[in-house]
Amino acid sequence: MTIKDNFVFIIEDDDFLGDIFSKALEGLCTSEIIKDGLVALQRLEEIAPNVIILDLNLPGIGGEKILDAIRSNPALSSSHVIVCTANALKAELLRDSADIVLLKPVNPIQLREIAARFLGI
Repeated sequence: MTIKDNFVFIIEDDDFLGDIFSKALEGLCTSEIIKDGLVALQRLEEIAPNVIILDLNLPGIGGEKILDAIRSNPALSSSHVIVCTANALKAELLRDSADIVLLKPVNPIQLREIAARFLGI
């Protein structure tokens, strides 16, 4: 597994939100947008990003299962997970598993500040 510095995975199937999140991070880091849960799991076996921005409602496999896989993988133990969801109930249930949970709509400035803190910038 490759560990990349200042690297963020944006796991979000909504093209518009993925672009907003990516633009919010410009200049801070390199980011990759992944739109499918199964593809995300495959990429997480190849690369350990510093930060993972994770939607919960994804095609292929849901974000909750991806979060479980991240937390059970020692190679990803230093990856910070920002869960972004519109589901307040799920958000509350995942607060202990994620580093931070943001309810959609997500403020891009807030997302950038949180990512910068996790990246140590």
